[in-house]
Amino acid sequence: MKIGYARVSTQDQNLDLQIDALKNAGCEIIFKEKISGKSKERPELTKLFEKLRKGDTVVVWKLDRLGRSLKDLINLITKMQQLDVSFLSIQDGINTNTATGRFTFNIFASLAEFEREIISERTRAGLTSARARGRKGGRPAGYSIETLKKIKAVKTLYDASNSPSVQDIADSLKISRATCYRYLKIHDEIVNK
Repeated sequence: MKIGYARVSTQDQNLDLQIDALKNAGCEIIFKEKISGKSKERPELTKLFEKLRKGDTVVVWKLDRLGRSLKDLINLITKMQQLDVSFLSIQDGINTNTATGRFTFNIFASLAEFEREIISERTRAGLTSARARGRKGGRPAGYSIETLKKIKAVKTLYDASNSPSVQDIADSLKISRATCYRYLKIHDEIVNK
């Protein structure tokens, strides 16, 4: 079965052009979405994947209607391949049912992997260079003044001669019992530095 997916980014845009092309391509079902491709939640796309069965073909008007980035497209089409489902992009001429379509898709996948490797190499080289200059990467360690005050208060109350229970300390400072224990540990780490 051919299943179409049409998407526009805003409510103002019109799906008619895509729907007509999908119908002409023989789609029996068309999932329509008016949502940005960058959106993490695309409910109609989720429904499309739930509907897919072995041997189906997902049809889109253009690649950018399915995903906004090459990585996103590759992930979606790989998921389709795992379900033994074909993919067809009408305007881009990509059809994974054909050898040429699979070849084209594999070139895209290879380029995306190459790009990821280059970014990774640059990141590692930058970190190595920074370490050679005595700098460390990552977020600087530190606590807000308010957190430091609470850490000190927890330790003071805990060490008091008429020490209340950990739960009482947590309740009085409006923190959880687990946070109370964590603050005690943090205090010891700060003092022992």
